[in-house]
Amino acid sequence: MKRSWKIGFLFLGLALLVALPGAPARAAQGKDQDRTLSPYFFVENGDPAVDKLPLKETRADVHIAGVIADVVVTQVYRNEGSRPLNARYVFPASTRAAVHGMTLQVGNERIRAKIREKQQAKQEFEAAKAEGKSAALLEQQRANVFSMSVANVMPQDEIRVELHYSELLVPTEGIYEFVYPTVAGPRYSNAPESKAEESSGWVKSPYLHEKEKPAYEFNIETRIAAGMPIDEILTPSHQTHVDWEDGTTARVRLDPRETDGGNRDYILRYRLAGQQVQTGLLLYPGQPGQPGQDENFFLLMVQPPRRVAPAQIPQREYIFVLDVSGSMHGFPLDTAKTLMTELIGNLRPTDRFNVLLFSGASKLIAPQSLPATPENVPQVIAEVESAQGGGETELGAALDRAMALPETAGVSRTMIVITDGFVEAEASICEQIRTRLNRSNLFAFGIGSSVNRGLIEGMAHAGQGEPFIVIEPGEAREMAKRFRDYVRSPVLTHVGVETEDFQTSDVEPLSVPDLFADRPLVIFGKWKGKPSGTIRVTGMGGDGKFEKVFDVADAKPSAENQALRYLWARARVARLSDYGAERDEANRQAVTGLGLKYELLTAYTSFIAVHEKVRNQEGDAKNVDQPLPLPRGVENSAVGVPEPELPVLIALGTLILGLAAVARMRMRTRRASR
Repeated sequence: MKRSWKIGFLFLGLALLVALPGAPARAAQGKDQDRTLSPYFFVENGDPAVDKLPLKETRADVHIAGVIADVVVTQVYRNEGSRPLNARYVFPASTRAAVHGMTLQVGNERIRAKIREKQQAKQEFEAAKAEGKSAALLEQQRANVFSMSVANVMPQDEIRVELHYSELLVPTEGIYEFVYPTVAGPRYSNAPESKAEESSGWVKSPYLHEKEKPAYEFNIETRIAAGMPIDEILTPSHQTHVDWEDGTTARVRLDPRETDGGNRDYILRYRLAGQQVQTGLLLYPGQPGQPGQDENFFLLMVQPPRRVAPAQIPQREYIFVLDVSGSMHGFPLDTAKTLMTELIGNLRPTDRFNVLLFSGASKLIAPQSLPATPENVPQVIAEVESAQGGGETELGAALDRAMALPETAGVSRTMIVITDGFVEAEASICEQIRTRLNRSNLFAFGIGSSVNRGLIEGMAHAGQGEPFIVIEPGEAREMAKRFRDYVRSPVLTHVGVETEDFQTSDVEPLSVPDLFADRPLVIFGKWKGKPSGTIRVTGMGGDGKFEKVFDVADAKPSAENQALRYLWARARVARLSDYGAERDEANRQAVTGLGLKYELLTAYTSFIAVHEKVRNQEGDAKNVDQPLPLPRGVENSAVGVPEPELPVLIALGTLILGLAAVARMRMRTRRASR
């Protein structure tokens, strides 16, 4: 009997050993080679000396003047524990953001960050951290994902980091939209952690559980100075208050009840009176005598003609690629199903279509595309409706299968990818589309409150299509209609841009593609000499030849247009990077050069700020990854069972076994005593 009791207590002892602090880490050491680069759920370590949630507040102050948004983001880090901290925070950004400044504030001292080549910035940061100095490092992990690292946040410290960016607002169908992403959603990756590239390390980030509120305060205030009468302002993502200064200027503030607004994208839309759009020429004169600041820049926005639907629409084939992985479970998948019903249900009988459902594996609805007949459409919709979200997000394999489907001669093929974009392999997927899509085009629908806009826009760019973002089921019908209108016929084709007596260079884009959406053409460039002459834009619209001439002398150069300098550089970087195409060494050097010259955050340049006073004399600090909230509507299945929780589960299981063994021993003892 004594031996049986010993076995029971052995189980209990083993359970306690596994549950002890440090034991999970030791138990996992031998498994590092097998781990995948995946996010995990945040678990508080229980050490009262360590503040695991050092980010206390993030705030955005947005000023929209005309077509340019100027944004200052303030992040407040405070150490409420008793040990020094090194904190890292991963956060999203607009894919159009040109980040051109950062400051670090320690107490009453403000330090302006310097732009450095990425590895040099990291080395300077690590050196400052080791020396006990407070420092901040801003890095670009993806075109729309940044990371902020803050070193030596001392107990009871409050450190503020401000980053400054500009972006261009281009209206579509008369609607201007400003988007401020608030949280980077979890990314699926099948890459082994031991072999992952350094640039992908951010993927392994901690997340709070579903419906847990963000661990920091979020606030945003936007001032719109449109320069023209504003008809309406909408914020579908958040509750807000609008204070009007006059008919052309308004201030938009978050409602005080928005206590957890940091778990979804902030979306602000506005329309000018009479559905007008701001078009024309903006000029920025350089600053002579200042190295790197003496160049002149221009921005031309041209409103194309209204769409005229052709009498005959050619036959089309639509291949729908629908994400049914774990991160889509629930609200996102329900929204995607509503969208699919709208898209498939409104096809013409002469169109053909097929559906590929994918998660870890993929399923094709039919071996070949079906005619969109009254018999086929409801059957396919019913099968889509029965799909359940679960599993991994193997988007690359699904695209391979979809693009390999045989094409029908004389039929124009369009692929529609519907996903939240929560994958890590953005670069390879965009390159895959660019090299294998052949004569088809691809449209990407992002589903959810905080989609991976970098991937959605990158896929559409690579596929010569258009991105669409659907944040809730109520928008599905409108977005489906926009898509149908979009693919019927282009607004403007054979676009040409010519200048006369106006010396320009470094124009972006290099060539202007056909324009499908009802939105202005955008052309950046540099200019020299006198601001005079003309710019002529020509093309073919739905009702014939289109031509518009701009007199350069009508546009007065203004130092207030300084953002054009950064926006041009951002446009050039985007083209060189090709939204994730494989970058060669020449492109790497070109992007690095642009980042250093124009003080711009890129994949190869970072901002570094160092407070030169040694504040942590011992140099020892606890590393903390700031946990992120799951985007609203995303369920726990997007992350799955995290590795840091597995030892806890093992401990609980062992504890249960131990208790069961003790119970069995007691039962046997009682029986024996009878």
